[in-house]
Amino acid sequence: MLSPRRRRETAGWAAGLLAFALCAGGSRAGDLLFQSADAVNEGPLRLLETAPDKPVHHHQNRIRIESDSLASGWVALAQCHDNLDAVPRAQITFREGYVRDLKVEQTRGIGEAWVEGASVQLSRIAPGSRLCLSARMRALRDAGGGYFNLVGGPYMRKFLDGYYPMRVTLDIDYPQAALHVVDVSPQPAPGLALQEQPGHIRMDALFEGELFTLVQFVRP
Repeated sequence: MLSPRRRRETAGWAAGLLAFALCAGGSRAGDLLFQSADAVNEGPLRLLETAPDKPVHHHQNRIRIESDSLASGWVALAQCHDNLDAVPRAQITFREGYVRDLKVEQTRGIGEAWVEGASVQLSRIAPGSRLCLSARMRALRDAGGGYFNLVGGPYMRKFLDGYYPMRVTLDIDYPQAALHVVDVSPQPAPGLALQEQPGHIRMDALFEGELFTLVQFVRP
């Protein structure tokens, strides 16, 4: 059940945590600026109960909300990708103005990986590849009245006009003395596991299409 506060808030502040598309990146994060939080996860999304036979691209995000994040909106991001598609070129794009200190931390099975503006460009990707990044993300929105929204997505594995299976694991660490979780979207379902404990949230999803996430916090 969505809280009244959440229904009044837009989801655009932090959209664009990652938009991943083989050979043709291009984030659609700006679209969320004109949608309500109720629209999170609407669109072409299909959760998968059974994993495909072949390893799929596994995108892992660890987000750390710090005490000063409540005032600044900036959070720490550590991101890794395993089993990237073996293609000549790919890119990982972030929303302009919402990322800083973007760095390539580790590569394996990738010819070149370099930061270009708000994106990471990749070339000569081999099977079994791995890429790890770090950044600061402007991803926590002060929604007023003691509420804060953390929005992510769209997470997607897209080539031309088609979507392909992808796994996303999202770990969020937050100061439990400063914030309490009000709501998490999407909720658990076959193909999506959600674990919550004080100071930490973990979401693990296997899907096709575009996945958006929203976590609403409140000051105690």
